[in-house]
Amino acid sequence: MKSVLVLLGVLLPLISSGQSGLTDKGLFFPKPSNNSYVSLTPQKPLNLEAFTLCMRLSVDPAVVDKKDRETILFAYRTQYYDELNVWQEKGKISLYMSSSEGAFYAVPLLSIFRTNLTLTWESSTGLTAFWVDGRRSTLQVYRKNHKVQSGGVVILGQDPDSFIGSFDINQSFVGEISDVNMWDSVLTGDQIRNFNEKVWVGPEPNVLNWNTTKYKVHGNVIEVPKKYK
Repeated sequence: MKSVLVLLGVLLPLISSGQSGLTDKGLFFPKPSNNSYVSLTPQKPLNLEAFTLCMRLSVDPAVVDKKDRETILFAYRTQYYDELNVWQEKGKISLYMSSSEGAFYAVPLLSIFRTNLTLTWESSTGLTAFWVDGRRSTLQVYRKNHKVQSGGVVILGQDPDSFIGSFDINQSFVGEISDVNMWDSVLTGDQIRNFNEKVWVGPEPNVLNWNTTKYKVHGNVIEVPKKYK
């Protein structure tokens, strides 16, 4: 018995320090907070000149739709900069990359029902677009010749104003996030629409893969089991 207890004492800190893979699971953020978030470990450094980022999200409209509220959808921060942030704000979906000037899209906003949201960007042209449930927005040119820098952390649920800290309860995500996948290239429209239908025939996500990524839960975040998917 003593040896079993010793083994548990070794294993439990390892288990609580992080887990791998969220296949068929979601992450539910039940209420606003300034300490509840999930950190994801990328499969490769986010040293990017192009990317496709896909997520499935639903929100609590009673919180997120409040006038003038900003809600963070995805955050990647290095020590000094918000390298890549996606927001719902001012009645639009927006993208910021190491700049106080964002790209704003008047696309259908998130709701209580699950939305498939995809963002594409490439440095060489600056061409950027959002896809909502398989439908593409008009293109914009944003941050041409820019490069996303490595050495940061991916955060779901909060916007870090310092390196993994300084969270604002009024910007926190309230709702459910799942299937966060990222590639270091711009996928084709057919591939994105296939992701929308959960019939995947494209390349495996090589930056963030929801099925295999290492993650750590902080605060009040509920892992939603497969039966609710």
